[in-house]
Amino acid sequence: MQSLTLPRAPAFSALEALARERILILDGAMGTQIQGLGLGEEDYTGHGSGHACRHHSDHPQKGNNDLLILTQPEAIEEIHFRYAMAGADIVETNTFSATTIAQADYGMEAAVHDLNAEGARIVRRALDRATAIDGRPRFVAGAVGPTNRTASISPDVNDPGYRAVSFDDLRLAYGQQVRGLIEGGADLVLIETIFDTLNAKAAIFACFEAFAEIGRRLPVMISGTITDASGRTLSGQTPTAFWHSVRHARPFTVGLNCALGAEAMRPHIAELAGVAGTFICAYPNAGLPNAFGQYDEGPDDTARQVAGFAAEGLVNVVGGCCGTTPDHIRAIAEAVTPFRPREVRA
Repeated sequence: MQSLTLPRAPAFSALEALARERILILDGAMGTQIQGLGLGEEDYTGHGSGHACRHHSDHPQKGNNDLLILTQPEAIEEIHFRYAMAGADIVETNTFSATTIAQADYGMEAAVHDLNAEGARIVRRALDRATAIDGRPRFVAGAVGPTNRTASISPDVNDPGYRAVSFDDLRLAYGQQVRGLIEGGADLVLIETIFDTLNAKAAIFACFEAFAEIGRRLPVMISGTITDASGRTLSGQTPTAFWHSVRHARPFTVGLNCALGAEAMRPHIAELAGVAGTFICAYPNAGLPNAFGQYDEGPDDTARQVAGFAAEGLVNVVGGCCGTTPDHIRAIAEAVTPFRPREVRA
């Protein structure tokens, strides 16, 4: 891949140096924090807030959390700031669904560039505020979600050869997203919650197309998700197979997030740590959801389990996914402090 020979962005060396010194901290869930705001339809569209979205759609927008970047920027910035002050070194943009493919559900495809560019700018403002207080460097991770379609599996049980999206569809959508994140000042790209490795490959391809255009390579973090007790992704790969499918991108980190709590994630992270020749990142859910879809695992319980990853020498970056809060991240940051980061095998 020719783009691998591009000069590396400044964040690359800074992140690598920090990751060799100590275990780095990623932030926690955005959705959990947004739900706590109790926002209604008018809050999502921005009517009456002074931030009415210039992009219009006939679809209801409640639940379109990415749109809050444009319509509730102060609230989103404050969430990022709280994670930074809780100890996060790397804070993700609120752009998990900011592709034309995912935004089609809300009729907001035209807003995608603004969502990503402004999403990165908001995080940068929050991190600059935090750094002004304590002097710690922090990094903006442009969050790239899996979309709501899969390139490897048919959604129609009666037509197994059908695909709802093509590789090129994904490549183009991801490319638009990544270019917006770069324009907004993202330090790195985090391709996360990967249930279909072909989707991830399209995102990787899009990243390197964008890097070639700007003449420098940003760090890329790649995080898959194990969907059940089988220990495989939705598209059928084990952690080892997943690593070998994405290692050509020379990612800054490879790891797992979502779907599982830390206890259930541990054997899969251990498998990945045993084969991957790069830093390992793990950010599990706060346990498994209860019957009401809520997460009951408290900060101390989550932190204790994640500290177990660190004690075993499995991880270089840790954080939280669904159900985690700034309190979870603070507890995790404190719990892993005594432990050295995993040594990367060549």
